[in-house]
Amino acid sequence: MDNLRGSILMVLAMLGFALEDMFIKQMAGALPTGQILAMLGLGGFIVFAAVARAQGDRLWQRDVLHPMVLLRNLGEIFGTMGYVTAVVLTPISSASAIFQATPLFVTLGAAQFLREAVGWRRWVAIFVGFCGVLLIIRPGMESFRPASLFAVQGVVFLGIRDLATRRIPSTISSMRVSTYAFGVIVPTGIVMMAVMGERAVQPGMLDTFRIAGSIVAGVLGYYALVTATRLGDMSHVAPFRYSRLVFALVIGVFVFGERPDAATLIGAAIIVGSGVYTAFREGQRRRTSLAAAGAI
Repeated sequence: MDNLRGSILMVLAMLGFALEDMFIKQMAGALPTGQILAMLGLGGFIVFAAVARAQGDRLWQRDVLHPMVLLRNLGEIFGTMGYVTAVVLTPISSASAIFQATPLFVTLGAAQFLREAVGWRRWVAIFVGFCGVLLIIRPGMESFRPASLFAVQGVVFLGIRDLATRRIPSTISSMRVSTYAFGVIVPTGIVMMAVMGERAVQPGMLDTFRIAGSIVAGVLGYYALVTATRLGDMSHVAPFRYSRLVFALVIGVFVFGERPDAATLIGAAIIVGSGVYTAFREGQRRRTSLAAAGAI
């Protein structure tokens, strides 16, 4: 039952993130990207700071300067900036498809930098998954969109964020880490506006509702994601994170009138298949390790 609940919560989390992307793209024509980032960061910061305080967490402690917290925040800054820019400038379906390669990058980074064991089958799955990314981006071809590289930036830096999270001391609560993550996005958006020479725009009534909707969808999505990973086995729950791509494709087609071509759909299928297989192999490895430890 825990795996079933965890799977349902993971799907709901991905729905929340897909809706957040939808609201962001809808605001893109009226508000500067930096302003959107700053407002989303401020909204999330207020929510998570309030929850952390209600749980008795002291937000400002010396461990906020822990190297892994700083690295995670750095990954959050450049990863969020890249992915949100990709959502704004490229079809939401292709941006989301490329973003699904993040777990593959995390597995690659864990093998290279955290010395985690990765067998040849998962190495092949990672390689095939990145081939799927290239199929969507198609560098050097006429259909190549340079703005798609912002989604790759999101994959790399949010992957770094996830790797750093694994090395953050357990004494630093998840709520505090999330509060810091949203907090650093606020100055990031402001600096981005200054660099681009953009001025803040007073949002209209519709965009105000979209801002509120994106904050609510993002926060609830994050809560469902955390709960899902704590309830169920990761090997069972993790594959359901790719439901975000299904929601993105539906939103892209019916809300924004996108028509993903065959190469994008094939590339997305390759990425999802590689990711699901990698999660399956990781689950097998963990069960084998636990069984071996229990036999000792």
